[in-house]
Amino acid sequence: MSITDKREEIIRASLELIAEHGFHGAPMSMIADRAGVAAGTIYRYFENKDALINDLYRDIQEKIYSEIAKGYQPEKPIRERFQYLLRVLLRFFIAHPSECRYLEQFHNSPYGAEVRRDIILRKSGDCFLYRELLEEGVAQQVIKDLPMAILFALAFGPLKYVIRDHILGFFELDEPLIERILEASWDCIRR
Repeated sequence: MSITDKREEIIRASLELIAEHGFHGAPMSMIADRAGVAAGTIYRYFENKDALINDLYRDIQEKIYSEIAKGYQPEKPIRERFQYLLRVLLRFFIAHPSECRYLEQFHNSPYGAEVRRDIILRKSGDCFLYRELLEEGVAQQVIKDLPMAILFALAFGPLKYVIRDHILGFFELDEPLIERILEASWDCIRR
């Protein structure tokens, strides 16, 4: 197995195990077993478990941003851009349920709280596109003038629950339902 393959196997195993068992239920020894590497091998690629958790988060975010970049058009009206972002996120998580489960755990952990704080306080480049779109909408008076943390919660919070419940099999997300969800999400934040 090449160096790149080992790192990818460690990432894949970490994603699966953390999505299944949570951060504390996926010790490094279990990750090593699932990846088919010696436990010490993980430390060649990641300083510690925190570094692994944060690298995995960044890897998932890069995949999401890559999907968004394929068709994002900054000249479009705010409503269309907002719904485009949500559509891409919905489709990404439908296709990648483990990534969705991982991010849900990440965002509900101290790791995620720090990331969200950095986004809201403009300390991080992470999710700038989302924040800038919301700020632009507030400035143009097409989005409610609420604190950024509340706008994020209204805009993206319900999406997490919709995807989670789809993954759990409570309902099937088809295109007509996705369009209705996008419209409902816009209604939450529009002025």
